[in-house]
Amino acid sequence: MDDTLWHNETYYLETGASFKQLLAAYVRPEEIERVLGEIEIRNVALYGYGIKSYTLSMLEAAIALTGGRITGKEMRQILELGQEMLRAEVRLFEAAEPTLAELARAYDLMLITKGDLLEQGNKVTRSGLQNYFRHVEIVQDKTAASYRRLLERHGILPAQFIMVGNSLRSDILPVLEIGARAVYIPYQHTWAHERVAESDLLQRNYYELETLAQLPALLARLDDEQDGWFGTVKRK
Repeated sequence: MDDTLWHNETYYLETGASFKQLLAAYVRPEEIERVLGEIEIRNVALYGYGIKSYTLSMLEAAIALTGGRITGKEMRQILELGQEMLRAEVRLFEAAEPTLAELARAYDLMLITKGDLLEQGNKVTRSGLQNYFRHVEIVQDKTAASYRRLLERHGILPAQFIMVGNSLRSDILPVLEIGARAVYIPYQHTWAHERVAESDLLQRNYYELETLAQLPALLARLDDEQDGWFGTVKRK
């Protein structure tokens, strides 16, 4: 739920800007962005998602873009960019905590996030939000198969589950594929890897909200209209 509860992509954009500035003497910013993006997406299959993967991708991109002329000092600076991201404050959206507090009084909440286990676990802890969730699940990737396994493990039927997220590729489409429901809350910046083609969205039924603060009203309306469609997931 990165970029749904707390800011995430902005850190990558800020670090990417610093990376381009660091390599400005070697190559144009547009070329840096293109090569880093290609390497980052390719490396997901090797390193998974997260800051550590991004840092390795920056190092690889720096070597490629400079033809191996990158200095040891500059490589160290790139490592420090990644370390700064790992230590960065978790910046919550203004509506995140009050909305979770309201929802937790009525529903069993599960936080599903993808990426490095240590990195994401630390982020959840530092967010101060973990007590609102009955379950916290960190997965390698968000696919129909991974969602299906999670629901089966927790004894939840797809009809009793609704996913809320900012990524159509990771949070919405795979959830719809298994017969569950999804709420899309767009974020102003989207990583290229998470974008989907317009054709992939045709005849896909999901809900879209502007902010997380609108979620309690939507769930209450759905519950009233469909006579408690959350089933056993709804506690009160």
